[in-house]
Amino acid sequence: MSTIGNYYKVTTFGESHCMSVGVTINTPPPNFKLDLDKIQLQLNRRRPGQSAITTPRNEADKIIVLSGMENGYTLGSPLTIIVNNKDTNPEDYVFSKEEYIPRPSHSDFTYLWKYGIHASSGGGRSSARETIGRVIAGAIADQILEQYNVNICAFVSQVGTIKLENIPENINRDMVDKTITRCPNESISKSMEELILKLKLEGDSIGGKVSCIIKNCPRGLGEPVFDKTEALLAQAMMSIPATKGFEIGSGFSCIEQQGSIHNDKWTNTNGNIGTETNNNGGIIGGITNGENIHFSVAFKPPATILMNQDTINLKGEDVVLTAKGRHDPCVVPRAVPIVEAMASIVILDLLLAQIARKNIMSVTSTHFDV
Repeated sequence: MSTIGNYYKVTTFGESHCMSVGVTINTPPPNFKLDLDKIQLQLNRRRPGQSAITTPRNEADKIIVLSGMENGYTLGSPLTIIVNNKDTNPEDYVFSKEEYIPRPSHSDFTYLWKYGIHASSGGGRSSARETIGRVIAGAIADQILEQYNVNICAFVSQVGTIKLENIPENINRDMVDKTITRCPNESISKSMEELILKLKLEGDSIGGKVSCIIKNCPRGLGEPVFDKTEALLAQAMMSIPATKGFEIGSGFSCIEQQGSIHNDKWTNTNGNIGTETNNNGGIIGGITNGENIHFSVAFKPPATILMNQDTINLKGEDVVLTAKGRHDPCVVPRAVPIVEAMASIVILDLLLAQIARKNIMSVTSTHFDV
């Protein structure tokens, strides 16, 4: 399943070392003026080789529009955008069946069990190269959401045991990008950077957490019961490679709280209904309530490490894997724009669903905020 969304339907395609990766969106609003530079900016934030703490694979990730756009405007037909893979080293991965060694914590074995075949170079479809299509679609969704004043900003909030305790109130993407770890605190970022570089020199890796805040999200979004907003956000985030956990609002800490403490009290400030606290993370009953949506995603340590690992080959024989290739010692700095992209895709799809409902029902606009 390479497609997500109902009204903003996104399909990604391509493997790690194939000719191109990309996305088809079926379809963005027609006659919409699309800023390709904004798409490229988000891809630049995701691209490899951007700092000493990321993979040295050197890909420019320049976008090429194949269809669905003319003279800067969308046509209402499927919009297809690709990025050509340039710096591929398939020889780092290609083995005969007799020599092939499934890598620990990679999808080599599981893809073989499911399909009976697996891309012989890199991670194939499970590679993070696939996320290029997501980032393109998310950057387009961002531009549409700008019309509704929706703002989405993700940032690194933890690497290993090093945590960002206080989130800047006015956090934005420019602030996040001031550090190469994308943690919006220079001192904490420096500690994260030192840890990542230390483990990189040792040939090891480390996990981390990306947090995200969605501001000015309209009330009333979400499709109970199975397509609740937090359910779709969780599905979208957990579809990103290397993710292992999702929490929204108070998250797992809610189990330590009493209802009298955790409940978000409703308030009315000059006719503006809101909540005094935001332990529910901007969503109640699966429907957005107008407060900031805030959630976090846990990423595991990258599975490919430059250390010898005991494992087995396809025959089930004990072997030692000596990894080759170019890999991130920690994925979270490059995962930030991917998390933003998936959040944008989910929120836009739900927004379009609500607009469609409003038009079909012909109800008064006071029932909805969209």
